[in-house]
Amino acid sequence: MTPQAPSDLPTPLARTRLYEQVAEQITTWIRQNGLSSGDRLPPERELAARLGVSRATLSQALVALEVVGVVVVRHGDGTVLTGRHSESRIVEAIRAHADRIPEIIDIRDALETKIAALAAQRRTDEDLAAIDAALAAMEEAIEHGDRGVDADEQFHAAVTAAAHSDLLAQTMREISSLIRETRIESLSQPGRPRNSLSGHRTIAEAIRARDPEAAAAAMHAHVEMVSDVALLRGEER
Repeated sequence: MTPQAPSDLPTPLARTRLYEQVAEQITTWIRQNGLSSGDRLPPERELAARLGVSRATLSQALVALEVVGVVVVRHGDGTVLTGRHSESRIVEAIRAHADRIPEIIDIRDALETKIAALAAQRRTDEDLAAIDAALAAMEEAIEHGDRGVDADEQFHAAVTAAAHSDLLAQTMREISSLIRETRIESLSQPGRPRNSLSGHRTIAEAIRARDPEAAAAAMHAHVEMVSDVALLRGEER
């Protein structure tokens, strides 16, 4: 009997991460309780107790569900269901997100580093005012206990506008949904919102000083910092 060729052997099963299992538990719990779009999940402490998991693991699962659009976290309103994604495809979507993070970080570094340098060369007083407004918005959001996801997006949009490159701006718009995935993931890391705000301020000062090299270096350092997420470190929280 001729031995099977290696290509005929079954492929290894994908390892299910703990937070993926918890995400499945949450979606099962949602279905069993008849929840739908607009309904709120219980507070994290209560939900963790119901599911029998730690709050840290639950938090990572909720971030994953937020990234793929199953829930949205609203400051002062809790975790709200969006009604998107069928239950059978949620873990598939979560895994796809985890797999594409490194590529999103690579393209952010390539594009936004150049954008920051151009912004330092081409910015106007109006551009600086928009950048400063975004910094103030993020600081205010963090002071009120929010992660500052929208204000973070506002800052990077203001820097992109200051580069005065229609093609670069169009490219950034086209990948904005992918970037938002990494933004949510990053700003959910402990202490990350304030560290991100600090990085923004360094970038802004280099742009204000019309120093392209410093602006590019500051943006590169910022993208490296925000790319340090639990998923890429292989951590199970």
